[in-house]
Amino acid sequence: MSLYEPLAPNYYDSGDARSERDRTFGQCSDCRVCVKLCPSFKDLFRFIDDLGGTEHVGELDAAQHRHVVDVCYQCKLCYVICPYTPDQEQSWVIDFPRLMLRSLAIQHREGTGPGRNARLLARTDAQGAVASAVAPAVNTLVKIPLARVAMEKVTGISRVRLLPAYASVRFSKWFKRHTPKVAVNGRSKVVLFPTCLVEYQETSIGKALVNVYERNGIACYLPAGQVCCGMPWLDAGDTAKFAEHARKNVEILAPFAAQGQAIVVPQPTCAYVIKNEYPDFLGTDEARAVAANTFDASEYLIARHKEEPLDTDFSAGQAYERIVWQAACHYRAQQIGPKSRDLMALTGAKVQMVERCSAIDGTWGLRAENVAMAKKIAKPLMEAITKSDAELVAGDCHLSNGAIYADTGRKTVHPLEVLARAYGIEDV
Repeated sequence: MSLYEPLAPNYYDSGDARSERDRTFGQCSDCRVCVKLCPSFKDLFRFIDDLGGTEHVGELDAAQHRHVVDVCYQCKLCYVICPYTPDQEQSWVIDFPRLMLRSLAIQHREGTGPGRNARLLARTDAQGAVASAVAPAVNTLVKIPLARVAMEKVTGISRVRLLPAYASVRFSKWFKRHTPKVAVNGRSKVVLFPTCLVEYQETSIGKALVNVYERNGIACYLPAGQVCCGMPWLDAGDTAKFAEHARKNVEILAPFAAQGQAIVVPQPTCAYVIKNEYPDFLGTDEARAVAANTFDASEYLIARHKEEPLDTDFSAGQAYERIVWQAACHYRAQQIGPKSRDLMALTGAKVQMVERCSAIDGTWGLRAENVAMAKKIAKPLMEAITKSDAELVAGDCHLSNGAIYADTGRKTVHPLEVLARAYGIEDV
């Protein structure tokens, strides 16, 4: 069993984790291909150089180790470029994000991890259920500066962050009222994992997904009882709570995966978590089957397009000549290729891809203590969006889209909304 796997017997052993960080930090210092990525690497290499080089890596103190762990926001981009993949011989294996996650989980167990604010932010379903019930009042309240100051003190969410508005009608309620536009019998069918962001806030993404899929003869089914994917609990270091969410979702989704039905997800972080974290944290055949049958929403459509062309009659809708698309970190980390770009290109648009990070990454970039660093990291993305002369900005991650809008003033839409507009679909 890999030393990165949460079910390993020594996973929560702080001494063992420290030894593995020393080994990994030394190997990373000798390589340094990741120096252009997150502050974890930049600061780690600075600490090591201040000591005199890689041979002194064991002299890093506990505070320096803690800092490297704290500033890793789990973008996963080091997976994409790291030459020391998990397929290597054991002494060469590096999995930096998993090691940071393991260290964070140990901090949580020892009572030294992210505080109450991180755990409060992780309760997305409880907050969403309450806030959507009184959406107009909540949406008005978060625009009041004094209220945001109070909210920052209570929840840890920075007062300068633009928060997604809550929908009065949750996506699941809309779906129950929705009249399907395709017959189920004899048609392909997918299972939806809408994510908490779509369920409680940006329901237009879910509506666009359903309408675009149905336009192409794909029936959609939404199983009851799904909960947040659990990623915010990993941000808080609470692996037990994360596993609780994972088990509940796998229990609901596993029967469909056993039948070979695709599970489609419109948010990249949640798709990444189901594909990569659920199997390791649960270690069950059911979790592995769910992971194997999970697809990003654009990924699934492009796969279908290769088998049987999608409807490309966009004469009744709104087309764009140029679109600038942010390839979000957790989208790229899935290593599925630029499927959203390819999907939007079907409308006739020229799509400019920007591979820059917004540094939101779940709840990390929303927390007040991380905002200054996050905005510095996101600066190249915002500059690229501002300089682009494209008519429309698109992105798959809704939290990242919100950051783009707040920093550039350019409203950013999901690629599925681009397709819905091109088809002339009004119900989005």
